[in-house]
Amino acid sequence: MQSRFFTLTDHPQGTPARELFALREAELDELADGEVRVRNTWLSVDPYMRGRMTGVTTYIEPFELGAPLEGAAIGDVIESRAPDFPVGTKVRHMQGWRDIAQLPASHLEPLPGHDVPEQTYLGVLGMPGMTAWAGLNRIAEMQSGDNVLVSGAAGAVGSLAVQLAKARGGTVVGIAGSQAKLDWLESLGVKAVSYKDRDAGELTAALLDACPEGFDVYYENVGGVCLEAALNTLRVGARIAVCGLIAGYNDTAPAPGPSNLAMVLIRRARMEGFIVFDHWSHYPTFLEEIGPQVARGDLEHDETVIDGLEQTPDAFLKLFEGANRGKMLVRL
Repeated sequence: MQSRFFTLTDHPQGTPARELFALREAELDELADGEVRVRNTWLSVDPYMRGRMTGVTTYIEPFELGAPLEGAAIGDVIESRAPDFPVGTKVRHMQGWRDIAQLPASHLEPLPGHDVPEQTYLGVLGMPGMTAWAGLNRIAEMQSGDNVLVSGAAGAVGSLAVQLAKARGGTVVGIAGSQAKLDWLESLGVKAVSYKDRDAGELTAALLDACPEGFDVYYENVGGVCLEAALNTLRVGARIAVCGLIAGYNDTAPAPGPSNLAMVLIRRARMEGFIVFDHWSHYPTFLEEIGPQVARGDLEHDETVIDGLEQTPDAFLKLFEGANRGKMLVRL
């Protein structure tokens, strides 16, 4: 059986060029004992993948040039030599960016049993949802009545973060770009603020207009002007959970730090970066809490769906244009 997959032909400088992604084909080996073959149905593309394209090890190994790219995926077992994963089992694994995956059974998991569409386990009930939950609860230690600010608030992570924060009863403000995203956040009962065409001072004023008391929690997905403005709006004892800094992922030179970092000292704030995989042992707790809410329709979760394996690089690159609302997915 053949597998089609994307690989990188070179390490990108700045925003990756589309021609650096090559679609290739390879013959799969015969299944060994304990292996399964999966036909992927959904692929996830995520901003963190940009860091793996540099050739430099960070908190995760970089992608290898010429080798299949990797990412979260959902699929159906079509051939198995692993008793726990018979043919027809729906599974989640990390061999995305391809149509057919072949891997040891120890590297995949059956989908949990909530009454939700299968792709939900790549979004609100997958890594992005768990990231929102862990950042607010385990890193920022969000309390009832906290005022919460979220950047990238209409994305896969931010859109759940604002809703989890809203349920705690404080003022919740979401930073986003397009008018459609701002309108969607407002429909959730979130005060929406645009960062477009605003410097740090202008964005600070807009944030304080939305929440004059300032913020107890800042959930950081973006960096840049959003971080600088957020630092100006902290309350004493604020907690900042740094999930991502997407504004700088394609920079070709180090970006200067925020000019007002002293606000962390002045407000006696705590700022902590985190990687969700370090907290994955708490995933069952997250799923127990959030799964039923998603199944009942209590939590809004939007998806931006691109069709076809051939479009996977395009879906990935659209993340850096702000083209997605909610989770960006590729449907095979």
